[in-house]
Amino acid sequence: MNFTLPRAGDAGKIPKTLSYYAAFIVLGLITGVFGPTLPDLAQNTHTALNQISAIFAARSFGYLIGSWLAGRGYDRLPGHPLFAAALAVTALTFALIPVLPLLGLLIGVLLVLGVAEGAIDVGGNSLLVWVHGERVGPFMNGLHFFFGVGAFLAPLVIAQLTLATGEFRWAYWVLAALVAPVAFVFVRLPSPPIQHAAHQTHPTPTNPLLVALIAALLFVYVGAETGYGNWIFTYATQLNLANATDAALLTSTFWGAFTLGRLLGVVISHRAKPATIILLDLAGSLICVAIVALLPRSLPALWVGTLGAGLFMASIFPTAIALAGQRLTLTASITGWFLIGAGMGAMAFPWLIGQLLEPAGAAILIPIVLVSLVLDLGLLGGITIVAQRRTRRQSREPSE
Repeated sequence: MNFTLPRAGDAGKIPKTLSYYAAFIVLGLITGVFGPTLPDLAQNTHTALNQISAIFAARSFGYLIGSWLAGRGYDRLPGHPLFAAALAVTALTFALIPVLPLLGLLIGVLLVLGVAEGAIDVGGNSLLVWVHGERVGPFMNGLHFFFGVGAFLAPLVIAQLTLATGEFRWAYWVLAALVAPVAFVFVRLPSPPIQHAAHQTHPTPTNPLLVALIAALLFVYVGAETGYGNWIFTYATQLNLANATDAALLTSTFWGAFTLGRLLGVVISHRAKPATIILLDLAGSLICVAIVALLPRSLPALWVGTLGAGLFMASIFPTAIALAGQRLTLTASITGWFLIGAGMGAMAFPWLIGQLLEPAGAAILIPIVLVSLVLDLGLLGGITIVAQRRTRRQSREPSE
C-alpha cells in the first residue's frame, strides 16, 4: 500500500503523518455530508432546492479565499497552530449548520467553512511535504486516499444517525464532536520547519495557453465531479428511484468507488502516460453516465453508472497535475491558477444544477455531467495539440 507509515528511524514523523491523515478524513467528511442533507437544510431554512444550492457557491468561494490566505500564512507562521484553528472553525460550523433557520445565515457559515477547508487542504499538502521531503510520494497518496475515506463514510454516518435518532441534526453534531479532538492534537504537535521550494536551474518556459487549457479542464472536471456527488442523492429521490436511506448509500457508493479509483490510479500511473490515463478516464466516465441517461428509470443502471463514474473520475485531477508537470515548470503561481480553476468549477456547477432543478427537474443533472465530460475531451485534445506544437517548435530551435 502507498500509505504505509514511516520507518522506525522516522518515529518522530509518525504522529504528524497520522494527524494529517485524520484531518483529511475530516476534509472528506465535509465533501460528502451536504448531498444527503440538502433537502433537510432546505426545509430547515424554508427555501427551495434552487435557493439552497447557493451554499455550494458560498463554500467554494470561501475555499478560494482560504487557500490564498493559508498559502501566505503557512509560509510565515508555525503550521500546526494554523491547522488547529482551521479544524476548530470546522467543528464550530458543523455544530451551527443544522440549527440555522435563515438561508442568509447558512450561506455566511458555509463561507467560513470554505475558508477553513482551504486552510486544511493547503496545510495538509504543504506540511506533509515538509515532514517527508523527497520521500513524500507514498504518504501523499495516502493523504488523498483518506480524503476519499471521509467522503465515503459521510453519507453512511448521516443515514445511520438519522435512522437512529430521527433527526438529521445529530449527524452534524456527531461529526463536530469528532473533529474537535483532531484540532486538539495539532495544538500539542510541534510544527515542521517552514521550507521554500528551490529554484530550478533550467526552467521550462511558461505557455499561457497551455496553462489556461489545463485550468479549464480542471474547472469542468471538478464541476462535473462535485455536481454528480452532491446532487445524485436528490436525483435518485426525486425520480423515485430510491428512498432516502438507499440514496445515501448510492452517494457513498460514488465516493467509495472514487476512493478505490485513486488507489488504482497510483498503480496505473506507473504504466501509462498521463494524457492516455485522462483520455481513458474521461471515456469511461462518459460511458457510465451515458448508461444512466439511456436508462433513466432503471435503478440497476443508476447503481452501475454511479459506481463506474466514481471509479473513472477519481484519477483525473492528480493525473492532470502530473501532465502539467511534464509540460510546464510548475511554479506556485501556475499551480495556483489550476487550483483556482478547480475551485471555481466546484463553486459554479453545483449552483447551476440547483438553479435548473426547479424548472427542469432533477433529471437535468445527467445531461449537464455528460456535456461537461464531452467538453473535457475537447479540452484534452486542445492540450495535446498545443503541447505537440510546442515540442516541435522547441526541437527546431538550435541548441546553445
